[in-house]
Amino acid sequence: MSQPASQILETRMVDISEKSPTFRVARARGEIQMRAETLDAVMQGEIPKGDVVTIAQIAGIQGAKQCAQLIPLCHPLLLNGVDVSIQPLPERSALVVEATVKITGKTGVEMEALCAVNAALLTLYDMCKGIDPAMEINGVHLVEKTGGRHGHYQRQEEAE
Repeated sequence: MSQPASQILETRMVDISEKSPTFRVARARGEIQMRAETLDAVMQGEIPKGDVVTIAQIAGIQGAKQCAQLIPLCHPLLLNGVDVSIQPLPERSALVVEATVKITGKTGVEMEALCAVNAALLTLYDMCKGIDPAMEINGVHLVEKTGGRHGHYQRQEEAE
């Protein structure tokens, strides 16, 4: 069954060929909540699969680098830098993942930062699911971005 011409949507990758490169940074964050015993095991290096935090950081970097392979209309980018930090939040029995991605380019790196956070969080889940399958990934969001036509963006609750 074909759609009427008025309902056909055109899909395309945005043409950035006329844009000038600028320095751009994006920072994203998310968390994974788990049982207190699981968080303790992660922090003590007692997870059977190995060094959970280091492996999740590497997965986050790979996630940023592979973003265009995952998101259909995302431009493949030559990233200048990717930093993934993972910090415990004992009062919430959680690990917080934050990724910062930098580029001098024609398009932003928000998607790369978000992919980095998600890849790290999914890796944390994968490595700990054997002892805590009830873990929950929450709150993945863009914290801040700079550069480009739209300039600076900072999530409201982060600015306060």
